[in-house]
Amino acid sequence: MTQLGQYAPAKHVFAHISDTHFLAGGAPLFGAVQTETNLRRVLSQLENSGIRPEALVFTGDLADLGEPDAYRRLRSIVEPVAANLGAEVIWVIGNHDERLQYSHELFDIDGSEAPQDRVYDLGGLRIISLDTTVPGYHHGALREEQLDWLANVLATPAPDGTFIAVHHPPIPTPLLWAMEMLELHGQDALAKVVRGTDVRGILGGHLHYSTHSTFAGIPVSVAAATCYTMNLTAKDRLLSGVDGGQGLTMVHVYDEQVVHSIVPLTDAPEVTGFGAEARAQIEAMSFDQRLEVFSKKNSPFNLGEIPAE
Repeated sequence: MTQLGQYAPAKHVFAHISDTHFLAGGAPLFGAVQTETNLRRVLSQLENSGIRPEALVFTGDLADLGEPDAYRRLRSIVEPVAANLGAEVIWVIGNHDERLQYSHELFDIDGSEAPQDRVYDLGGLRIISLDTTVPGYHHGALREEQLDWLANVLATPAPDGTFIAVHHPPIPTPLLWAMEMLELHGQDALAKVVRGTDVRGILGGHLHYSTHSTFAGIPVSVAAATCYTMNLTAKDRLLSGVDGGQGLTMVHVYDEQVVHSIVPLTDAPEVTGFGAEARAQIEAMSFDQRLEVFSKKNSPFNLGEIPAE
């Protein structure tokens, strides 16, 4: 594809998906939210886009009650799509998951109650799946031995840097006051480990809405859920989950920059646009020609004298 701007194509591309909250038997969440249908729609939208990510990173709360069948159903939907895309699947555990079932059903190993921390290599880009769960609770925390393990992993930089994928994001939640009770504890200790390392981003879930911040000088990106999301302006509601606003985040990694793009689940009607058949015409133009046709305000194109289709 012809480079139209200043940036060469991203070196790495992956999808960030979160909070699927599957139930056994495909039961609807709260008796209303069709979690499997929502995820299928999100993945179908990704498949049909033509984007080919290297990985699908799921940041926790994969199952709502930790039921074995919920994980099996999740795999049956995700793995064929990942195979078609040529993408690796990276699972992260969340507070609604259960370590024993999570480890057995998703990794085909004997179930384990130990922290589920793993390292993945995407052709030089390292992604660390870090378990922030506290068995029996919904808030997050990291054991001292986990922090020691993480420090040891980060002691050797990866060729293209590192992303840490967690469920509980280490950021404030100013629009969701109640979530402060369920945040990641001991964030200062984590900050000491990651500050100054090759970590280029922290990926999170848990909040059920998209948001961005920084932590120890590192960008943090939280993906919206595929099950339900939060109405952050609902008056007189401590929490207000709604069946809308679902989506995923695409992550493009460049040599010096990282771009997080929120991709909402939508079937909204198109009100303006251009067909892909114009691509060949654009590529045949010189840089200056493109400026005159597409950037110049009073060009025939921008005055509507050239049809969009």
